[in-house]
Amino acid sequence: MIIPAIDLINGQVVRLYQGDYGQKTAYSDAPQARFDDYVAQGAQQLHLVDLDGAKDAKARQLALITRLLATTGAPVQVGGGVRSEQDVADLLTAGANRVVIGSTAVKSPDLVASWMEKYGPERIVLALDVNIDSDGKRQIAVAGWQENSGVGLEELIERFLPFGLKHVLCTDISRDGTLQGSNVELYRDLCARFPTVAFQASGGIGGLSDIEALKGSGVKGIILGRALLEGKFDVAGAIACWASQPIAGDN
Repeated sequence: MIIPAIDLINGQVVRLYQGDYGQKTAYSDAPQARFDDYVAQGAQQLHLVDLDGAKDAKARQLALITRLLATTGAPVQVGGGVRSEQDVADLLTAGANRVVIGSTAVKSPDLVASWMEKYGPERIVLALDVNIDSDGKRQIAVAGWQENSGVGLEELIERFLPFGLKHVLCTDISRDGTLQGSNVELYRDLCARFPTVAFQASGGIGGLSDIEALKGSGVKGIILGRALLEGKFDVAGAIACWASQPIAGDN
């Protein structure tokens, strides 16, 4: 599934380069128009990151998010600084079909596991941002990618499997915002190792050939952000590219 994404700061559609608030590009002050266009082109799932909320939970753009979700004709998964059960409840009440949880899943796995039990694993997406060192060791970064948690990617996924973990959005930090292709081998390995988890690939998609490269990898979703905002291709083209899967069930 193709999942168009927008990031919001103060109601504006923006992109950060590799998570750096100091390297921000503003694209639009009309997020509703952007979502409406994506839906009109066939998007069946959208992704929204509240970067204000990610920085400060008190600055969460909850009223805007609620309005957006009420008037958007496709389900939207929402993340950005989800640190408490109240954050989860607020976003689900606002209309999110899934809540995306990042650093909290690394720092407080028992707490997030309890949310999976209460709200159902299908309502939770773990957003795991990974640094891969020269030895191939995969460790999760937290705090806006500024800190290495010391927690292994596979270790954390295994920690949540007993609670029915269903959705993982995995980003190779080195690829994010670069438009230089995604880490296909990472996704092939993860999907083979954890076949019950629906992985979403994120970071690096710059052209339709990068979507083509992920066919057969096992990923269930591809997050598209900057490439769409910069007109590298459109949602309809991405959906058409992804639709011709070589292996049944991969789309």
